[in-house]
Amino acid sequence: MSIAYLFPGQGSQHVGMGNELFQQFPSVVEEANSILGYSLDELCTQGPEDKLGQTQFTQPALYLVSYLAGLAKQKENMFPDMAAGHSVGEFAALAAAKAFSFADGLRMVAKRGEIMAKVRGGGMAAVIGLESNIISATLKEKNLQKIDLANFNSPGQIVISGPALEIDSSIPVLKEAGAKLVVPLKVSGAFHSEMMKEPSQEFAVFLKEFSFAAPNFPIFANVTASEYSNSEEIGGLLVKQMYSSVLWSKSIQKMRSFGAVEFIECGPGNVLTKLLRQIP
Repeated sequence: MSIAYLFPGQGSQHVGMGNELFQQFPSVVEEANSILGYSLDELCTQGPEDKLGQTQFTQPALYLVSYLAGLAKQKENMFPDMAAGHSVGEFAALAAAKAFSFADGLRMVAKRGEIMAKVRGGGMAAVIGLESNIISATLKEKNLQKIDLANFNSPGQIVISGPALEIDSSIPVLKEAGAKLVVPLKVSGAFHSEMMKEPSQEFAVFLKEFSFAAPNFPIFANVTASEYSNSEEIGGLLVKQMYSSVLWSKSIQKMRSFGAVEFIECGPGNVLTKLLRQIP
């Protein structure tokens, strides 16, 4: 029976997360605080919530908690045969598979968060109960073409991303087209959209400082919904991921085709576990 680890992305964070994990792995926490120059465990456990919700802090916080959650599962002898991470969660997945060290992964997500935080004027919304082709056609018809389909979470849940004003304009339009719900997300930017394409080049330059190893077990990339085939493609796909769609639904289907039966969510909450039921 194959075990697959799933590492969540932004939106799953909450004040109080990671408390037991921090007590279990104090040396990793100490390393994280030393790299960042502030107390990440304190931010996770005590907040304030609005600071934890700012992407430059959310990303390192989720990376730490999710990475430790994976370590804790392995201490219980629940070893992964494969893994995937949703958006920033992909970094925790790759670190778990030893594609890079915990420390290097933390430096990467801290930089990624810092770059993304500088991009202003964006927004995201979850569209429930409307197929992706209808969403695309509706946005095109209403001349809202700066909006991208950011996350294909399940057939019935697509996240859109783009300029905040266009996202606001799209809500009544998509409801009229048949969406059951269109819910604006509490995020601080237009992640996985064209608004991130130019900023991603700064991340590409930063990643040149790092070396990557082939993962110890298959990691399914957000951009391709396929496993990383070699270490050389890791950096390029992580850059592309910033402005490309997260093909989550396809990734889960591919993992099942690889024999995944038991999915273990490593991180705060159960967002990804709930999504599993919606993916045929």
